[in-house]
Amino acid sequence: MSVPHDFNPRIAWTGNRGDGTARYLGYDRTWSIETPGKPVVRCSNDPRLGGDPALHNPEDLLIAALSACHMLWYLHLASAAGIAVIAYADDPLGHGESTPDGAGRFVGATLRPTITVPRGTDLALADSLHGEIAPVCFIARSVKFPLRYAATYVDA
Repeated sequence: MSVPHDFNPRIAWTGNRGDGTARYLGYDRTWSIETPGKPVVRCSNDPRLGGDPALHNPEDLLIAALSACHMLWYLHLASAAGIAVIAYADDPLGHGESTPDGAGRFVGATLRPTITVPRGTDLALADSLHGEIAPVCFIARSVKFPLRYAATYVDA
């Protein structure tokens, strides 16, 4: 039996320079995520579309969410398999495309975690855990583009 989950972040546009959207180039593409009880996250549009390159954009957030969900499941499965993960960092890469009219989409993503484990760890087992995650990760189950994994392992 499925259990419903609700998530309630508030998205608030912060880019009104005084005239709202009266002119296309007269407003900022900035916004914030205001989730009750959590720090505010300032965001913007992709810089290619007039956004602030110093702020997170929706595409960054989607790939980061995918990577974080994968990491949390990996840590869980590693612990259950008796694999001690000492450190985990990912440099995920989202693969997108845009059409001439500006419409875009993700066509794939590659997660590229560097995982530190104690010397002597069964790396074949450690690597096999990645294949168990997509069927259970909330975010991975929700996207329609292919997801690949290219993990690197480091001995502690």
